[in-house]
Amino acid sequence: MNVAPHMLHRLLTRAALLPHRGIGSARATAENLARQWQKIFQDGGVPEAKESSEILIAHALGAKTFCGLAGHLAGSPVSAGQLDHIETMARERLRRVPVQYIIGEWDFLDLTLQMRPPVFIPRPETEELVGLVLADCPELKQSHEPRILEVGCGSGAVSLALLHKLPQARVVAIDKTKAAVNLTQENAERLHLQNRIQILHHDILSDPAENLLALGPVDVLVSNPPYIFTEDMSALDPEIIRYEDHTALDGGPDGMNVIRAILSLSPLLLKPKGAIFLEGDPRHPDMVCKWLQSHPELQLQLLSVVKDFCSKPRFIHIRRGDQSSWS
Repeated sequence: MNVAPHMLHRLLTRAALLPHRGIGSARATAENLARQWQKIFQDGGVPEAKESSEILIAHALGAKTFCGLAGHLAGSPVSAGQLDHIETMARERLRRVPVQYIIGEWDFLDLTLQMRPPVFIPRPETEELVGLVLADCPELKQSHEPRILEVGCGSGAVSLALLHKLPQARVVAIDKTKAAVNLTQENAERLHLQNRIQILHHDILSDPAENLLALGPVDVLVSNPPYIFTEDMSALDPEIIRYEDHTALDGGPDGMNVIRAILSLSPLLLKPKGAIFLEGDPRHPDMVCKWLQSHPELQLQLLSVVKDFCSKPRFIHIRRGDQSSWS
């Protein structure tokens, strides 16, 4: 639901009146504010209204989650400064700015990552992609120094989560936008992982492949690439359309532009028997299978397709043959 300008103005005016209706007095507790903002968000068509109000209020009060607020804090009066902070953030949410951008951070598995527009916000499904890599490649934990390449690192979520789980691993992370490269670098430094990751500004669709080949072969190539069909982009939520980088989402007419590029280059990027892990649209596993069958020279074998927590076929595990492409 898109809020018309006059409706947004009315909601913002209503929000501005909250302190004058008793919310600015002893009744201005986190619990009361959460209920009031939830109602305003619902009236404004903001999705996940309850979660949005609770996250913003918890953040303003110095907690990560609303449940994390101590009992006395949830029921105690909110200060004038905290009230102003909540209102400022809530006004942004009414304009459909993603919560992650408003509070400037988000949790991904065991990590807290900085978030900044327009860099792509990691989704819960992608946490499953990390789990799949770890589960299906036990040799990564056994290897002395496994090497991983991530195509399209965004905020660095996948690369940094893998480094966190695999203390002996080294990662090369690439992205075609400078904003993503900078944010991944910032997150790596905050997590003290910068010495085990190399972050490159590289577009796999247009930049010379030699830039990657010079880095040497890797054990695993992982990617949550742009995979949305171009015709489906207009149906995305306002949070995505207005604020997130469209180039991190739009995968071309069939959502396969970057996927095809990854598969085409993978024999040159992977070690013999190296693995590819992709996240894609539920329509992509069949499309990838047919594409691989039409390109036997790549010696790539589709090993498995794994469903996400919504039971949609989402993740694709591919292995390259054991014939070396390296001289």
